[in-house]
Amino acid sequence: MLSAGRHKLSLARTAEVLACVQENPRRIGHLIECLWDEDAGVANRASVVLEKFTRERPGVLVRWKPQLLGLLAESTENVLRWHLAVIVPRLPLSASECRCVAKTLASWLDDASSIVKTQALQGLADLTAQAPFLLQDVTDLVRIHGRSGTPAMRARSRHLLKRLTRAAEARLR
Repeated sequence: MLSAGRHKLSLARTAEVLACVQENPRRIGHLIECLWDEDAGVANRASVVLEKFTRERPGVLVRWKPQLLGLLAESTENVLRWHLAVIVPRLPLSASECRCVAKTLASWLDDASSIVKTQALQGLADLTAQAPFLLQDVTDLVRIHGRSGTPAMRARSRHLLKRLTRAAEARLR
């Protein structure tokens, strides 16, 4: 079903695939395998489905954490990157894994794609929920890109700054 799209950005039958995975979560392994498909469209559509599925059930990916961390570090396809930017911070990560993910996502802030940059900011902010030691550095990055980034980055930064500020204030109490 994921190979049905004519263009690599086509969503094709992702809604059907999402419904299948929601009905039978054991199929998630097949979806994970698609992230490495030669056809960028298949990998992109698999990442769309995984991102949507893990909004509610991030724990299903724990089994594939090492593979997803490796893919985060090596991926070059923009659609895959912008979905991994928000999927990977949903995984339970050690402090050193959080640092590695943060380093990768911070490097994506220099990407040519506005969506990759915006999603990298989102992923960094999400990562602070389990890595509060990153809170100040991430807040600084969000402020910087909130002033100098693309319109999408500036809009997302305003939203993220509110959330990060509340998190920082809660830590002080």
